[in-house]
Amino acid sequence: MLQLIEKNPEAAIVLFWKAINAGDRVDSALKDMAVVMKQLDRSEEAIEAIKSFRSRCSKQAQESLDNVLIDLYKKCGRLDEQIELLKRKLRLIYQGEVFNGKPTKTARSHGKKFKVSVKQEISRLLGNLGWAYMQKSNYMTAEVIYRKAQMIDPDANKACNLGLCLIKQGRFDDAGSVLGEVLQGKIPGSEDDKAKNKARELLMEVKAIQPPLELSDIVGLDDEFFNGLELLMNAYAPGRSKRLPIFEEISSFRDQLAC
Repeated sequence: MLQLIEKNPEAAIVLFWKAINAGDRVDSALKDMAVVMKQLDRSEEAIEAIKSFRSRCSKQAQESLDNVLIDLYKKCGRLDEQIELLKRKLRLIYQGEVFNGKPTKTARSHGKKFKVSVKQEISRLLGNLGWAYMQKSNYMTAEVIYRKAQMIDPDANKACNLGLCLIKQGRFDDAGSVLGEVLQGKIPGSEDDKAKNKARELLMEVKAIQPPLELSDIVGLDDEFFNGLELLMNAYAPGRSKRLPIFEEISSFRDQLAC
């Protein structure tokens, strides 16, 4: 089947449909078909297929189907549905229905099995949730979620996303602090070249868009003081008397007295 998917994915989808309708290994057939459909830019069709036929799948398959749905919602830009599903998955973890009271569970990705901890899974889901809110330009909510994820299980990639979130809010100093921790190797995963490069790019973006410091910001003087200076400079502008207006008035009054 793998060779058929690689050579003729459309034909593979036909076989997946036949397996689902015949009740033959529906769990894997539905999931694999949805993945192939996504690759063929048929994500909307894949979403409807999962919604229509997941009731035929076992209880054990529901979580993996949810993971596929999240990717499909992301691909289609259906952010509200993606957010709702991520929240539901987090609630199931809090209710103890995912890990069954154990600190880890066995997960599968690209045909390989590996162990994932409760903290890792919660942090991963929160990272996805934060990114979804970023796409909705709800940066304040995204920041809260990213910070919570970093408290639970910090990593460099989410730190970079948090930095981007802070940049979007115009909080350049805070963003620089977070991104600096990645470059200084203070966050797990900072040794990854991809994370370092992303942090560098975002810091360059900060430097490019950060407004220059005003003199008042440096010495702590207020606007009234600088407005006065501006008036003073205008008074000394070329073509005008170098005396302040008040002295012009005094001079005129003095000339009247002299008469």
